[in-house]
Amino acid sequence: MNDAIAQPGERLVPDEVIPHRNLPPLRYRDLPEPVSWRKMVGPSIILAGLALGSGEFIIWPHIVYKAGFVFFWGCMLGVLTQYFLNMEIERWTLATGESAITGFCRLWKPWAIVMLALNIIPWAWPGWATGAAQILSWMLYGPIEAVTDGTVDWELRRISLFGIAGLVLSGIVLTAGPVVYNTVEKVQTVLVGLILVLLVLLAAVVVRWDAVLAMFDGIANVGAMPDLETTGLSLTVLLGALAFAGAGGTTNLGQSNYIKDKGYGMGRYIGRITSPITGEEEAISDVGYHFEHTPENMRRWRAWWRAANVEHAFSFLATCAICLCLMSLISYSLFYDPSGELKEGMDRFGAGMNFVWGEATVLAGLPMGGLLKTCFLLMGLAILLTTEFGLLDAVARISTDIVKVNFLRDSETFTQSRLYYYFLWAEIALGSLILAVPLVVPEGAKFGQPLFLLQTAAAMNGGVMFLYSLILLYLNSKILPRSISMTWGRFAIMVWSCAFFGYFTIQMLRLEVGPYLIGLLRLG
Repeated sequence: MNDAIAQPGERLVPDEVIPHRNLPPLRYRDLPEPVSWRKMVGPSIILAGLALGSGEFIIWPHIVYKAGFVFFWGCMLGVLTQYFLNMEIERWTLATGESAITGFCRLWKPWAIVMLALNIIPWAWPGWATGAAQILSWMLYGPIEAVTDGTVDWELRRISLFGIAGLVLSGIVLTAGPVVYNTVEKVQTVLVGLILVLLVLLAAVVVRWDAVLAMFDGIANVGAMPDLETTGLSLTVLLGALAFAGAGGTTNLGQSNYIKDKGYGMGRYIGRITSPITGEEEAISDVGYHFEHTPENMRRWRAWWRAANVEHAFSFLATCAICLCLMSLISYSLFYDPSGELKEGMDRFGAGMNFVWGEATVLAGLPMGGLLKTCFLLMGLAILLTTEFGLLDAVARISTDIVKVNFLRDSETFTQSRLYYYFLWAEIALGSLILAVPLVVPEGAKFGQPLFLLQTAAAMNGGVMFLYSLILLYLNSKILPRSISMTWGRFAIMVWSCAFFGYFTIQMLRLEVGPYLIGLLRLG
């Protein structure tokens, strides 16, 4: 249908309510009747699943291994900031049924190109599939350091092959489900539940009380920074850690797309992405709706907003905070003695993702160590595959939304479903190409190293979060009508989000990217 024409029972939203100079105008429909927050559970679990494999399992436990809990205040501030940031992303979609990025494009058409690039480039590095591949290789063949001389190159190649297989397997699962959102929600719910059970069991066996006290001391010591020289950490790593204290990058913006498919608020009128192979095509409105601010609609709005906040607090904030704390406590308890010093010999696990193997090695020395080690590695494998699976879906979903709404709105050939699968398999092809570098170029071995890939993606996404925090601040305070826009408290928190991610982004550019660019200019 032509989205610029009001259908029976609808009428166009006046220009002064939601600007539409770059896209067709919104139309009025009554806000759907709200549901209990328990019936809304799903989208935030998917987002929590995306968070598990980056900050929770790899980056923050790695920082704790390197520097203890000195920077852990940043972890807790990061995940709390993401909660409020995500709710502002949800606010636009609840009110209009559109993704937050579509709202950005109503402000300025070029945001479509900018956000498409920022959605694809940082996530092109398949560190999660490679991390899962490395753990699988450890379980089958042992760590690289245990392999006989002359076969290390083959070990790296084997990790690349396993990583490519993981990408393809994720793509097959996403393609097989009739309704993509339902597939993702079911898979992520099962895996996140399994991971939480294993994590709590491991923490009950391993975590010491002195580790808990050290963690709370780190949280309270706001502003403390690790010594970058002695720990080997960098501002790039710290910025990535802040971005990945939660989901991170454009995946947070993907919350818009998930709640649309779940049917939150005005998203109930939009339609869902289905598989072109096993699903039945659904009619999808490319732009959204708005509601007249009658007493009945405002009652419904307040109920939707309260329920969405509660659901996200339980499913995302609590899940991420618990996992971040427990995984970091496990890392500290395994590597540090009760006096707070690194145990003798533990520094040998400092390269790359070897600290994960170090955790497994220390676990093996405990009572029932073989079982603990296996459970830990299986948990890590599930976490990283869960994250890669969710990322493939999120990036394809966001890219599809941007391209369809802004460039192919009237195309009957390039439907939402078809575009989704084009982007999905293009991502898999690009990730496989990156992972194939170590297979053919010995000097490209770092492209098969999970920690290198994860830190690259994380640092890029920290800068992305700074950018869209600024846009959301304007969109939800100046564009939405006053009665449904952010309160002064939420406005202040969004200003904090801009400052929080902006400070570390600027510092990284100044101290790390700047000198590199100056060096290139001098060489030129």
